[in-house]
Amino acid sequence: MTSYVAVREFTEASAEPHVRGFLHTPAAANGHALVLTHGAGSNSQSRLLHAVADSFANAGFLVLRCDLPFRQKRPHGPPFPAASAQDRAGLSRAVDALRPQVPGQIFLGGHSYGGRQATMLCAEKADLVSGLLLFSYPLHPPRKPQDLRTAHFPNLKTPALFIHGSRDPFGSQAEMEAALQLIPARHHLNMVESAGHELIRGSAAGELPSQVTAAFQAFFLPS
Repeated sequence: MTSYVAVREFTEASAEPHVRGFLHTPAAANGHALVLTHGAGSNSQSRLLHAVADSFANAGFLVLRCDLPFRQKRPHGPPFPAASAQDRAGLSRAVDALRPQVPGQIFLGGHSYGGRQATMLCAEKADLVSGLLLFSYPLHPPRKPQDLRTAHFPNLKTPALFIHGSRDPFGSQAEMEAALQLIPARHHLNMVESAGHELIRGSAAGELPSQVTAAFQAFFLPS
């Protein structure tokens, strides 16, 4: 049974890039917020984002799951690498759009490409958010372990919680553990046994969203 008040479309178009997505408003707010975004082949309606947003809203968070600028322009197809700065600007705008509504902390999260852009953004803007929630960080392309996406890790000063499947072809547990040693900020890796890059399959999310919510609260908001 859900306890958030409503899920409604959200748009903030006062400046470029626009912020578009869906806002989950909790019935009993804890004063904190989470911005969530999607991977290269998906959008804000992905099963993972939907399930995680519901779980966090039930726990009292105001949650915005948003479409990155590249997805707002094209309903299908991958992002163009040359336009990734625009996607990071979109995430920064999404965080700023929530600030007037949030008395507490704001966190930023994303799946795969969206999470990577979130880490790159926070490596540039250390004080943007209080923490990062990163699903299936794409450490390297499948079968190309030499092409690591870690150049910005030494500049990442924002605490980060990584959620990663044990069967993810974008990075094994050992590869992730080695790469995360480059991050000077407090961080933790939560492995999801037998899960691939999508983390959840089919229409059922199972217990993963509630487990992630609990792990997130223990890491960032211990009582």
